[in-house]
Amino acid sequence: MALHSYYLTLSVFVILIFSSSCSSSPQYYAKTCPKALSIISAAVYGAVGKESRMGASLLRLHFHDCFVNGCDASILLDDDDASSFTGEKSAAPNANSLRGFEVIDAIKTKLETACPGVVSCADILAVAARDSVAALGGPTWAVQLGRRDSTTASFSSANTDLASPVMNLDELISLFSRKGFTEKEMIALSGAHTTGQARCLLFRNRIYNETNIDSTFAQSIQSNCPTSGGGDNLSPLDDGSAVIFDNSYFKNLVDNKGLLHSDQQLFSGGSADSQVTTYSENPITFKADFADAMVKMGNMSLLTGAAGEIRTNCRKVN
Repeated sequence: MALHSYYLTLSVFVILIFSSSCSSSPQYYAKTCPKALSIISAAVYGAVGKESRMGASLLRLHFHDCFVNGCDASILLDDDDASSFTGEKSAAPNANSLRGFEVIDAIKTKLETACPGVVSCADILAVAARDSVAALGGPTWAVQLGRRDSTTASFSSANTDLASPVMNLDELISLFSRKGFTEKEMIALSGAHTTGQARCLLFRNRIYNETNIDSTFAQSIQSNCPTSGGGDNLSPLDDGSAVIFDNSYFKNLVDNKGLLHSDQQLFSGGSADSQVTTYSENPITFKADFADAMVKMGNMSLLTGAAGEIRTNCRKVN
């Protein structure tokens, strides 16, 4: 009898472990909010259809969320003067730069109508990033769902944990390594710059003072980015195909047409050159590696179980 009880207890224990490890899955909302993914997809495709740049913006939101204390939607929290709470939006890498918050708000409103208190803001960001890439012609992947939302944010971490456009290759490798990514995965994720735009102030020094840049390309960008003023003027990160999610970004790097200093560092006579060349010649390989790296990034330091909460309003804690 004692032996039977032991095996019964052991079986329950194994089941609990198994259940815990499988609590996150692409089918997480199948029963609790079966229309969740279609609601997010429709909203993202609609937003990208109205403004193609929004695809890059939503993808970037997910990046900047995950790299600061994990994929917990902390990036969405507004500052609150009443409680002296400072979020991540005003940190140097995010201020006057991140956008797309209103798209996330609209999605959340629809989901709260369809299934109140069920779908986390963190999951919305993860799915919206995937659907944005797909909407722009890029790959798709199965998003693991079941994230919960943070009840706090880290202004200081947002200032230290995000890649800077002035970083050199070794700094990029180190930053991504601290987050658990290999150099190859860092290069693949950098391919997100195949879509979207950057402000003049972020690349002015490169187009006027750096030597490893195609002169004709530099001159063409200078017309929209003078030596002084015009800091907010925008230029495409991928001069080859500004909107479509493809491998043109890597072709640009091989031709010394990377817009940001940090971009061109991936092809500057260093350890990343061979992988950049591979991606420039093999779009299918790039897209597959990007998708795999996005799945890995989307699983960074998740809040699950009883941790965190499901925010009713993505901009503030419940």
